[in-house]
Amino acid sequence: MTTDIIKIEVALAFPKEQHLTTVSVPKGMSMRDAIQKSGIFDMFAYVPQDVRELEHGVGIFGKEVKDPEEYELKAGDRIEVYRPLTIDPKQARINRTKKS
Repeated sequence: MTTDIIKIEVALAFPKEQHLTTVSVPKGMSMRDAIQKSGIFDMFAYVPQDVRELEHGVGIFGKEVKDPEEYELKAGDRIEVYRPLTIDPKQARINRTKKS
């Protein structure tokens, strides 16, 4: 029996730096395992531990996945590792309005 290999992407973004990497993984691998396999955290030495622990969530193409251990990856999926917000979006809108 052969294992199907698929290509997925893993994305991690910070305000001044972003990284997107393509990874070949077995079909059905969990999101968490694929993130670890990608080595994306090794590329950013300063990534906070809470981001490494996926405490701020992960998603596929902008849709949050509540349980990354249970989600089975499909060919072409782009995993997005979310980071904490630096400012509440409502406050950011208020600040932009004050500048106008």
